[in-house]
Amino acid sequence: MRSLVTGATAGLGAEFARQLAARGSDLVLVARDETRLGSMAAALRSDHGGEVEVLRADLAEETDLTAVAARLAESGSPVDVLVNNAGFGLHAKLANPDLHLQRRAMDVMCWAVLVLSGSAAAAMRERGQGRIINVSSLASWTTSGNYSAIKAWVRSYSQGLANELHDTGVTVTAACPGWVRTEFHQRAGIRTSAIPDWAWADPQPVVRRILRDAERGKVVTIPATRWRIAQAALKLAPQSGVRAVSRMLVSSRD
Repeated sequence: MRSLVTGATAGLGAEFARQLAARGSDLVLVARDETRLGSMAAALRSDHGGEVEVLRADLAEETDLTAVAARLAESGSPVDVLVNNAGFGLHAKLANPDLHLQRRAMDVMCWAVLVLSGSAAAAMRERGQGRIINVSSLASWTTSGNYSAIKAWVRSYSQGLANELHDTGVTVTAACPGWVRTEFHQRAGIRTSAIPDWAWADPQPVVRRILRDAERGKVVTIPATRWRIAQAALKLAPQSGVRAVSRMLVSSRD
């Protein structure tokens, strides 16, 4: 088995890489930072002994994205599992927005997901097997700026692709975690002091649950009971209530 993970040097991406390697999968690691890629690859080879390729790529750059898509399309050393994890926190205003930042966010977390999933899906469907995991978010049920909109797109797109691939042997899973203890929020400059301790989860059980649900062919997974309860409440609440909660979340980070 061979797995390709984007955003593989930090946070959930690094945990996906570790757990997949522990399961005996060879890896293709994709990230922007060549130094961190090298360190991560060396550690995984030492700990698990499998083959680890590295692909330095900025998924907002067309040439880099095309190279990763081409790797997914290769038939000689096929990729069996794609994890579209690359992304970043987006705590930015929508009125008079930073257009460069917003475009980059959509390129990395929407366009790249579409391009890479499409390339993997075509190759996997031809072989009659494969798994695609697209990291969405619990935020996809809220209205917290463009990040919520982007992650809602990922969840909806993944379900559409799953419909298209139904009964082909290829599964698609949209993973919708909530707050995970990684460097994600700090790197984005997002304050988290208002988020209670009970809402947080460690990356290891989160990734373990996502991989398990993907193996079972689950199309949407919310990998913690506390987050499933929160999602159910958001679905049942009137939209005015969802908007009010979203405003509170945004204001707590300002």
